[in-house]
Amino acid sequence: MIDDVVARLRAAGCVFAEDEARLLAEAAADGAALDELVAARVAGDPLEHLLGWAEFAGARVVVAPGVFVPRRRTEFLAERAAALASPGAVVVDLCCGCGAIGAAVSAAVPGVELHAADIDPVALACARRNLPHAEVHEGDMYAALPARLRGSVDVIVANVPYVPTREISRMPAEARLHEPHTALDGGTDGLAHQRTLAHGATPWLRPGGHLLVETSDEQAPTTVEVFTAAGLTTEVLTCPDRDATIVVGAKPS
Repeated sequence: MIDDVVARLRAAGCVFAEDEARLLAEAAADGAALDELVAARVAGDPLEHLLGWAEFAGARVVVAPGVFVPRRRTEFLAERAAALASPGAVVVDLCCGCGAIGAAVSAAVPGVELHAADIDPVALACARRNLPHAEVHEGDMYAALPARLRGSVDVIVANVPYVPTREISRMPAEARLHEPHTALDGGTDGLAHQRTLAHGATPWLRPGGHLLVETSDEQAPTTVEVFTAAGLTTEVLTCPDRDATIVVGAKPS
C-alpha cells in the first residue's frame, strides 16, 4: 500500500513522497482514512493541515486547515528573539498565528512571561494549544494587549505578512489557496503591517527593549527606514542557510 501512496504523491509532484507517505500512513486510522488523506494531498492540501501539526524549531506545533503554516526560515526569527530574552522577561508574539514563534522562545528560555496575539480565532485556537502557559489575546496587533504591559515589554517579535499584494497570485498553490490571505498580504509594497508594527512599538517597549520582524532581502532596506523613523536603532541579520532575513530594532535606553 505504501508503494502505491508514494507513487501517487510523486505523480502529483511531491518532492519528498516517501517521507510524506510515511507521515500520512502514521496519521491514518485505517486504509480508507489513508486514501482520503492521500487524495487531499494530491489535490494540493498542505501536508501540515492534513497531519494537524507542523515541525518548527525541533518541535511539533498544532496547526489546522486555514491556518498559516510556520516556515523553516522563521526559526531564525525565533532564535534571535530568544537570544534577546532571559528568564522573567516579558515577550510578546504579535500576529502569532498558531503560536510557533512564542513556543520556540518559551522552550529556549524557560521562565519568560509570554503574551501572544492574533486577529484570527482559528489560529488562536491552535495557539492556545501550543502555548498552554502563555496569555493568548484576540485582537489586532497592540489593541489586543493588556494595558498593563505598556512600557514593560522586553521583546516584541512578529512575523507579519510581507508579501506585496500583486505577488500573491504567484505564490505556490498550497499557500495561495489554503492559507488565509490576511496572513500573506502585506499591502502594495508588502510593508504596510511592518509600518503599523514599528510605529506602535515604542509605547510598549521598555527602554532597551527590542522589536524583531521577518522580511525579505529586497525589502530589508525599506524596513530599516521604517524602524528608524519609528525611533528604533536598527540592524539587519541574515541566515543564508534558511534564506532568512530579519530586522531588529532597539528602543534607546
